Amino acid sequence: MRLLHTMLRVGDLPRAIDFYTRILGMRLLRTTERPEQGYSLAFVGYGNNPEHAEIELTYNHGVSSYEIGTAYGHIALGVPDVAATCERIRAAGGTITREAGPVKGGSTVIAFVQDPDGYKIELIERA
Repeated sequence: MRLLHTMLRVGDLPRAIDFYTRILGMRLLRTTERPEQGYSLAFVGYGNNPEHAEIELTYNHGVSSYEIGTAYGHIALGVPDVAATCERIRAAGGTITREAGPVKGGSTVIAFVQDPDGYKIELIERA
């Protein structure tokens, strides 16, 4: 078994695609339009399945926002330099919600950013 994708409901599909591609550097892998069923999909990621997990951005036609809820945590991305990645994200217009620094009680450097729909993305420093 392996993780294939994570689905996030978004209120504005072009805005979400812009964030994940332009600000986080993912690629738009494919899209699906289902007007009869009332939704549109965009898959983004750093590579295609089966080698890489993807994020499925789901836009339900006519729904502009969602309650994220208390069960959702975050998506985590490994990056070589968390501080530099934060600066690049900030310069591109992204929102940093926790600056780069060691995790509480440890030495791993992390930071958090937030996408336009309010989802948290953790950046974890990996060589």
